[in-house]
Amino acid sequence: MADMKTLAKDTAIYGLSSIIGRFLNYLLVPLYTYKIAAASGGYGVITNLYAYTALLLVILTYGMETTFFRFANKEGEDPKMVYSSILRMVGFTSILFVALVLAFIGPISTAMGYPEHPSYIWSLAIVVALDAFQAILFSYLRYQKRPLKFAALKLLFIGLNIALNLVYFVLLPHLYEGNPDLWGRLYDPAVGVGYVFYINLFCTSIVTFFFAKELKGIGYGFDKDLCRRMLSYSWPILMLGIAGILNQTADKILFPKVYPGADANTQLGIYGAATKIAMIMALITQAFRYAYEPFVFGASRDKDNKETYAKGMKYFVIFTLLAFLCVMAYMNILRYIIKSDYWEGLRVVPIVMAAEMMMGIYFNLSFWYKLTDRTIWGAVFSGIGCAVLIGINVFLVPKYGYMACAWGGFAGYGTAMLLSYFVGQKYYPIAYPLKELALYTLTAAVLFAGITLSNSRLGFWPALLVNTVLVILFGLYIVKKDLPLAEIPVIGKYFKRK
Repeated sequence: MADMKTLAKDTAIYGLSSIIGRFLNYLLVPLYTYKIAAASGGYGVITNLYAYTALLLVILTYGMETTFFRFANKEGEDPKMVYSSILRMVGFTSILFVALVLAFIGPISTAMGYPEHPSYIWSLAIVVALDAFQAILFSYLRYQKRPLKFAALKLLFIGLNIALNLVYFVLLPHLYEGNPDLWGRLYDPAVGVGYVFYINLFCTSIVTFFFAKELKGIGYGFDKDLCRRMLSYSWPILMLGIAGILNQTADKILFPKVYPGADANTQLGIYGAATKIAMIMALITQAFRYAYEPFVFGASRDKDNKETYAKGMKYFVIFTLLAFLCVMAYMNILRYIIKSDYWEGLRVVPIVMAAEMMMGIYFNLSFWYKLTDRTIWGAVFSGIGCAVLIGINVFLVPKYGYMACAWGGFAGYGTAMLLSYFVGQKYYPIAYPLKELALYTLTAAVLFAGITLSNSRLGFWPALLVNTVLVILFGLYIVKKDLPLAEIPVIGKYFKRK
């Protein structure tokens, strides 16, 4: 139980920083959607290019985050040498990547569909290179169990990013209208969405300076033999990561290329804005992962932790189902996060949230092949799931538009999740509480149907009241049936039996 308490405490800290950070970052969504008209396609450009950067980040880290935790906790390995060697490798490949992009910026910009805006491409190339390098530094903080510094730096980036976006999308445009000659030195309306990428570059660069202490670790040395072994372990994780991130971004990368209408960026912008509301599920998954990954690899030194892994899965499913119901229950309020121009895309939210939940389950299932060093299976599962997603996008987007993107993600994640479970039970069997999970899921599905009916048949306030009651009922069901309140950090002491 002490292990579960530690996991819960770390998840709470990482989760709090992620929740606060993502909430603050959400302020950019209304800012962009209210300042960038849907018809202009500007938000579609942002959605498209950030999909590319997400894919490139996975490629440039090439599985070294997970590899670091595996080898730093491996008997007979020197954690400092592992850290230093990985830091040097990722640093070198990041610099090489930026050099190649700058050397071929013209052809690359044209191929991506932005021949008139090469600055978008090179600025994001530098950002993704810095992010890849920082990923190892952040992993080191997690390894050292320093969640406070981790959270502080994440929030520093987000706070600075939001402040500058407010300056360049609200304050300076207003001042420019009053005196263009004076403020034109700081602001040019023709730059438009370009400010999004330039601000990101500035903020990412600033955060790097706060890793001065962790950067000293690069001097611990470089072990070629260790690097070969780590690369042998990590390349299947890279394949897994590429397939996994394509499951999240392939639709946004492919959409402008396969959608037949001239308003491809407009439609993509609507889809991208709507999915931001569904990202609460990705937020929970990410917070859980930050604490769970070092916890699992550290616990792997013990003989048998399968019961702990099964409990971790159960609580993950419980809270993601609760989050799903909360978002759907208060959709009539949450929709104001984006401008009404984008509301037509809200129908994808429950589909995308369900897909993200399956992705989180798949992540939890994935530890069987990481702990048994059979990471090639992860590449196989994610590759098959990615193929399903891409196939649905290529063949159905021309007819059904962005709805095909949402269902493609659902089908892709669902395929990878099921494959990982059935194969994993053969190599590393874990007694997951399937009946309990099925019962929770069925209960949530029934309540979701009630919430959907309430939203469609009742007025704003009656629907809000009914939906609140349904969410509370699910919460009470959790507490009564399974939630160990006494194990929750801080408040748990008030529920301990005397």
